[in-house]
Amino acid sequence: MTAHSSMPDSRPPHAAKHPVTRSFHGRDFVDDYEWLRDKDSAETIAYLEAENAYTRQRTANLDELSEAIFGEIKSRVKETDMSVPQRQGQWWYYGRMVEGQSYGLSCRVPADVAQPWTAPVVPEDGSPLPGEQVLLDLNELAEGHEFFSLGASSVTTSGRFLAFSTDTAGDERFQLRIKDLTTGELLDDTLDNVFYGATWAGEDYLFYTRVDDAWRPYQVWRHRVGTPASADVLVYEEADERFGVSIGADRAEKFLYISTGSKTTSEWAVLSLDNPESEFEVLWPREQGVEYDIDYLEVAGRAHWVVTHNASGPNFSVGVCPVGEIVALNKLDVLVAHRDDMRVEGIDSYRDFMFCAYRSGGINRLAVATVGDTIGDFRELQFSEDLYTVSLGGNPEWDAPVVRIVYSSYTQPSQVFDYVVATGEFTLLKEQEVLGGYDRSEYVAKRMWATAPDGTQVPMSVVHRADLDLSVARPTLLYGYGSYEASNDPGFSVARLSLLDRGMVWVCAHVRGGGEMGRSWYDDGKMMKKINTFTDFIACADALVDAGVTTYGQLVAEGGSAGGLLMGAVANMAPEKFAGIQAIVPFVDPLTSILKPELPLTVPEWEEWGDPYHDSQVYDYMATYSPYENVTEKNYPNILAVTSLNDTRVLYVEPAKWVAKLREKATGGEILLKTEMQAGHGGVSGRYDRWKQTAFEYAWTLTRSGAERG
Repeated sequence: MTAHSSMPDSRPPHAAKHPVTRSFHGRDFVDDYEWLRDKDSAETIAYLEAENAYTRQRTANLDELSEAIFGEIKSRVKETDMSVPQRQGQWWYYGRMVEGQSYGLSCRVPADVAQPWTAPVVPEDGSPLPGEQVLLDLNELAEGHEFFSLGASSVTTSGRFLAFSTDTAGDERFQLRIKDLTTGELLDDTLDNVFYGATWAGEDYLFYTRVDDAWRPYQVWRHRVGTPASADVLVYEEADERFGVSIGADRAEKFLYISTGSKTTSEWAVLSLDNPESEFEVLWPREQGVEYDIDYLEVAGRAHWVVTHNASGPNFSVGVCPVGEIVALNKLDVLVAHRDDMRVEGIDSYRDFMFCAYRSGGINRLAVATVGDTIGDFRELQFSEDLYTVSLGGNPEWDAPVVRIVYSSYTQPSQVFDYVVATGEFTLLKEQEVLGGYDRSEYVAKRMWATAPDGTQVPMSVVHRADLDLSVARPTLLYGYGSYEASNDPGFSVARLSLLDRGMVWVCAHVRGGGEMGRSWYDDGKMMKKINTFTDFIACADALVDAGVTTYGQLVAEGGSAGGLLMGAVANMAPEKFAGIQAIVPFVDPLTSILKPELPLTVPEWEEWGDPYHDSQVYDYMATYSPYENVTEKNYPNILAVTSLNDTRVLYVEPAKWVAKLREKATGGEILLKTEMQAGHGGVSGRYDRWKQTAFEYAWTLTRSGAERG
């Protein structure tokens, strides 16, 4: 039997059925398309290629529009440009892009001893700074590969060695190399199959992590520069399959940290950087349901731990204690008390001040306090817009008198500031340049609210042209995610202008399962409350139609990864309310995946979705919303699913099976599957290919919504 029926190109592929029965808790589910999981099967590849051919044929009419949008994106981007240099040690480090090149260059110039904190002025034409040293040319590293990704780029404080890692398959397994920046030579040291990141301990030692067969980072290794990888030392191995590990160091360069964490529990162990071969010491042993994060702080010349934790309440608080005098988390001296209306997200400490990042009113915020003999009161940084995003921008130097602040909004291109803590003065260093005469006053962003079935008020961010007549219903794109406490914060998008300028309204539904409104917002959209995520999104669609913003025939939904699960669920629950649904690397076969502990990331996910492997109630609950298992004979909206063959987070098989079943069952709606055969979870690599992919997706969205072509 072939993978698809032998039909002309104008007719859709139909996957063969090779039924297998999944049995759990006395429940049987017959799965006709599980055979597509065999990535090495010629039948699987033939089916995916047939779907790609069909999608190309059915979307050929989008070519002109796709090319136009790609041209618009390209014309608005300053292709030769550079980032604002960031001080580390005696160097200023920055990235630079060159017109025509898909990848960037990592560069540095020496710091001026006379003006150590004054960043070099970025040339308007993006040309190299005087005395520039190119550390890595990613275009050279990517040459000959269809996919390329940089996983680590870490320089020793002295500036001598650079550790960097590369992935040329998209499977997030990296090869790590070390470059001597004084000679430009690569050392013989080669470390294979490492995970993201690398942490230096002086110039002699490098710490890194490895993943297990389920792609869980579970080991921390120590490498001595100049020795073979076979001599590396396993420093820590995490046995609990729910927990992943990471390794890092503090800004003061006092300690190394191994952080272990599940979705609900964390534990930290520390080691003095002066003794990188000694043993790590656990600070607060893990306790189920207790999460904490630590930073190093000096008060009145004495070392302290500053701890962000949820031991005193779900929205987290911040406490402090001297190093070596550990007390219970809920007995720490309180710096930031727990509040029901404020979600504390973390602390960044420096020699003379500290920042607190937190979320209130659905917006992320920053506050700063001075540090000396005592810790001063936090004061919030103020901005003029209602909807914005603000964050710290790197700032590796412990004794810096200034910090980088990055600010953006839906209408404001990204801005980079130097912020002088002592005076509260902001100095604009760089603003993202949008070519072609962008005027932010021509666009507006506002907040709307939808009422969920249980009465909960769900926020929506709405963006459109200021001159758009909203007395007439308009084509609208409704975006959603709603998992892992991830927040969709306001941010500028050059590509989005191509939608807005064609009369579309762009809306983000901040549904439960995300983190926009605090920890309870997350808790009410996970585990046995996951369906709230889906009904919130449908309520947002209804609210937009009720307000006259759009009609169901003009509304397209979009989501990716866990947001793709959202897309699959609403396609089953409310297909009549969407003209189109775009699902990017969608998690649409969750029950099958979560029942396979051997698959990447499955066991840690049990604290996000529930454990159907051991719990029949969770199994039954997930079975009620699993997109793949709830496809039935009915009219569906037009659906475009995009996936990647080498994705290790959401396997290609999920959208492949979903599309096969939709093709079998759907009585209406055009179903399309596009598989990138050389890519990972993030899709294609290289900025031009990414722009082309975005242009294709936007062309599909515009066409399905009936938007004007401009």
